[in-house]
Amino acid sequence: MTEPITYQLLGPGELALLTGVGAGLFDYPVDPEQAAAFLADPGHMIVLALAGAEVVGLASGTVLLHPDKRPALFVNEVGVREAWRRQGIGRAMMAVLFAEARARGCVGIWLGTETDNGPALALYRRLGGDEVPFVGFGWDGAFDD
Repeated sequence: MTEPITYQLLGPGELALLTGVGAGLFDYPVDPEQAAAFLADPGHMIVLALAGAEVVGLASGTVLLHPDKRPALFVNEVGVREAWRRQGIGRAMMAVLFAEARARGCVGIWLGTETDNGPALALYRRLGGDEVPFVGFGWDGAFDD
């Protein structure tokens, strides 16, 4: 029987859960110092999808502030383990992330993805976002893997 999926918006007290995420979900192993700083900063948020004790997905974002605009949420990363894809987990995590962003006063939510990332494009299109032309620039290895 498949475990029911639960979704958890993490706070500073949940460092052990974040550092305990097994290999293959994040791009790199979770760095405990970076994870603690991320969870301590109220401008950052992360939602985990759990099947029992196993973390099967993540969605993270950062609240962007600017002197002349209302806060907006930039979605940093969304990932679902391959065996768990196409079950609505990505949509559900994004719904939690979006609701939290709106509760924090964000009036815009945006993200970028690669033009050849089919699963991500399918998810974002299903979420009903406005697809806009976008050019990205990076410095100091911003897009290096």
